[in-house]
Amino acid sequence: MLKLIKAGHREMQRYYPVLETDFDSEELIGRIPMHLGISNGSIDFLLLRDEESGIDAGYAVVLTKSLYGYVDLKYFAVMPWFRGRGFGIQLMREINRRYADCQGIIAELTEFDDPDPDRLKKLRRFFKRFGYEEIQSDYTIRGVKANLLVKPVRGNTDLTPVAHRVIPGFYSRFLSAGSLWRMIDIRNVQAENEQERSEQDGNQ
Repeated sequence: MLKLIKAGHREMQRYYPVLETDFDSEELIGRIPMHLGISNGSIDFLLLRDEESGIDAGYAVVLTKSLYGYVDLKYFAVMPWFRGRGFGIQLMREINRRYADCQGIIAELTEFDDPDPDRLKKLRRFFKRFGYEEIQSDYTIRGVKANLLVKPVRGNTDLTPVAHRVIPGFYSRFLSAGSLWRMIDIRNVQAENEQERSEQDGNQ
């Protein structure tokens, strides 16, 4: 039977090389901040474990501290030795159950170079299957575009007006201010849209 467990420092140390393989180094939270987040409760490191064999089939890193009650599904993957067998679906279902009392779950889909040119399309289709909807955002990680998707649970789907406050709030729990703004850049899309409309009105 598969069970989602909350792992700790030992498991993170063991599986961090897997994260380094699965994700671009530029989008990866460093080891020390990752351990800091686990220590202060702002990061959940989750493993999908087969209770009988003790083998882990998948993992997720979830940023949990937000003033607005949302969580951020930062990293999500099936272990290389279990891919193509439906474990991603089971992992997502377990994550949805675990955070059923939050306002919603945010996912970040980055556009870093990948050997699979259809990666982003496949991820969008996968997340949409579980009720995620893409919101308008102006968000980059190390200068590379990141798309925000939201699965509403108790809250609102459209986080566009507050995304520029919600996202940095997650990272501020384990990164210094300097490290945070070197890693991410997110703009107030609503304010940019209003300014653009105002400029267009002024030019008429």
